[in-house]
Amino acid sequence: MIRILESKDAGRILKRRAARLAEAEEVVRPILEAVRKRGDKALVEYARKFDGLEDDSVAVSARELAAARRRLTPEFREAVAQAAANIRKFAELQLPEAKSHAIAPGVRVGQIVRPLDAVAAYIPGGRYPLPSTLMMTVIPAQVAGVKTICACSPRPAPETLGTAALLKVDRFFAMGGAHAIAAFAYGTRTVPKADRIVGPGNIYVAAAKKLLAGEVGIDFIAGPTEILIVARDGNPAWIAADMLAQAEHDVDASAILLTPSKRLALAVAREIEKQLEDLPTAPVARKSIRRNSAILLTGSVEEAVELANGFAPEHLSIPDAALLRKVRHAGSVFIGPTSPEAAGDYASGPNHVLPTSGAARLRGGLSAADFVKVISTQQLTPAALQRLAPAITTLARAEGLEAHARSVEVRKRKPRG
Repeated sequence: MIRILESKDAGRILKRRAARLAEAEEVVRPILEAVRKRGDKALVEYARKFDGLEDDSVAVSARELAAARRRLTPEFREAVAQAAANIRKFAELQLPEAKSHAIAPGVRVGQIVRPLDAVAAYIPGGRYPLPSTLMMTVIPAQVAGVKTICACSPRPAPETLGTAALLKVDRFFAMGGAHAIAAFAYGTRTVPKADRIVGPGNIYVAAAKKLLAGEVGIDFIAGPTEILIVARDGNPAWIAADMLAQAEHDVDASAILLTPSKRLALAVAREIEKQLEDLPTAPVARKSIRRNSAILLTGSVEEAVELANGFAPEHLSIPDAALLRKVRHAGSVFIGPTSPEAAGDYASGPNHVLPTSGAARLRGGLSAADFVKVISTQQLTPAALQRLAPAITTLARAEGLEAHARSVEVRKRKPRG
């Protein structure tokens, strides 16, 4: 049975268990170095050891991708088409725009937007195949205009390979773990070097991304998935189902309900037990509910939202849009009882690759903006430069940078001869 506690216990319940990244880093460090030094040879060795690779190369052929596509059911194809359309539309809304403005007489500033050259999408291939993650990582990169888009997955499921073919991703690699991250970070003869690696993974993938950040761009260091639900009333069966939808991901996942209603808390707790009885993923979900999940009784819905801000959850569910103005930290917000987190996981449009472990204090989810560079521009007329010259030279000399000052003053002199 899920725990029902008072809000005074929130600190203990909402405190995340520290990820054992330091231990994982020591494990992956020699793997990263081996791939850096020996390239494809080391990569294939690790892929055979950890991913069950039987071929001589991690590259998935165009023929394999096409075959997987042909095996997809019409229902699956239609689901991908509908989800992809919404993901694409939302990604288009997220792209920064090129602009140019005169902010003072003769001073025009702006920005141009350019895509990254190459990106890599990491698609987990463990307990569940995740073709949805392929869509969430690849489509925003396509919208951004990235020329080289690669994807990888250890033991890729037919649905994942078929979805790659539907999305016209022709550079797919059957590899995972730290060796896959190293391959994209350093590049090998088979695997292109990426400017950025995106997508969730296990603790070893997270550790590899952390160690290689700087060598390659990353999205964020992901931890176990989590949801906080704020409710004053509602359908207990719906709320329980949403909590179990999160809990079934992993035994380390967490699902927390914050409510001022003891009656609702008890009803949701009963519903969780009832729904677990015939849930196929109950062995995982039950452990997650018992170890990491809880129902917290708060004094008000407003107190619940403030507790949620302190936790900065990956997923936050609130009962209505009126509370949105109080939300400061969340990866993605689901508003109202008919906006379940599962909709965001698959088909509503916003990205499901989201910050966990409190990283929502710093940023939101993966975005089309993660696949572009915003480059500033500036253009000054001669008169504008002369008006700014006193400020430029004064500040430059205050910093001891005489050549900076002279580079402006030289433009005031009349040319010789």
